[in-house]
Amino acid sequence: MAERQYVGETPTVGAPEVNQVADPAALGLGAFALTTFLLSLTNANLLKAGDGIALPAAFLYGGITQLLAGMWEFRNNRNTFGATAFSSYGAFWLTFYWLVTHIDSLTGSAADNRVAIGAYLLAWTIFTFYMWIATFRLNGALIAIFTFLLATFAVLSIGEFADASGITKFGGWLGIITAFLAWYLAAAVVINHTFKRTVLPVWPVGGT
Repeated sequence: MAERQYVGETPTVGAPEVNQVADPAALGLGAFALTTFLLSLTNANLLKAGDGIALPAAFLYGGITQLLAGMWEFRNNRNTFGATAFSSYGAFWLTFYWLVTHIDSLTGSAADNRVAIGAYLLAWTIFTFYMWIATFRLNGALIAIFTFLLATFAVLSIGEFADASGITKFGGWLGIITAFLAWYLAAAVVINHTFKRTVLPVWPVGGT
């Protein structure tokens, strides 16, 4: 079973082994899933005081830990997709933490600030879009994660632009689904590696 069937490229059969670290995908996916879950509970209005829980997770687990996973992916068989995804979304959570804790630094009106946040989320929608395209050469689990993540960012950005709490709430529910899909793939990485066989399928495509 090829390790890199999870979050990135599979090395060519017979190529020299360059991986000198454990697969960081489970760590990065777990950090992404948990932080996305907590924030999405807040966006879906299921947690009334969710920021107090989501923000520490965004900084330490979704941010710093996921960023570290991305750095390790650069060494892990030169995994471009995994390195780009984990490093970028780790940076997303760090910038999200800073934005929420420094919201007063936004100097425009309330409407201007919403547009600025909407543009921020739109930028991440664009990034997620081309990462989503890349998943179609990887596996079905990643395709599902990035499909719902793309929808989550798009809906949340629309919610900010339109100042529509109902749209933001819907984006929260999409984020919850995204989190559970990411947890599934994180579990597959750990369990399949531990059992040395496929226990949880990830449905590889594109020759992976």
